[in-house]
Amino acid sequence: MASITEQVSVAVDAQRAWQALRDVGRAHVLFAPVLVAGSIAGEIRTVTFANGMVAQERILDIDDKQRRVAYAALNVPGMEYHHASMQVVEDGPGRCHFVWITDVHPAAVADSIRPLITQGAQALKKNLETGAA
Repeated sequence: MASITEQVSVAVDAQRAWQALRDVGRAHVLFAPVLVAGSIAGEIRTVTFANGMVAQERILDIDDKQRRVAYAALNVPGMEYHHASMQVVEDGPGRCHFVWITDVHPAAVADSIRPLITQGAQALKKNLETGAA
């Protein structure tokens, strides 16, 4: 098992960032250009990455009080387990902190998904700060 934590400060109000993050069916907008398409049917979200990879994710929780979304990737070749949470934490007026924690098994998978997580966090920051999301 391996755990990846990615954090980034964002120059937008926490409530505004949370409204974008909690709209789980529009992840492709918030995380563009890392994600290029997305849809949701019930609790299953399907996302397409810029590299062409398509992933299905089960949305496990949307917690308005904690400003936290939890999800699990499903049926990814070579990955036995995946769980992730994304949270928006208030960091003063007009600022927030985005925290993304991902647990995967086997641990070797972490090396292949870490760049996507880093790129995704930077995309979220840019899209929120420029008003694109």
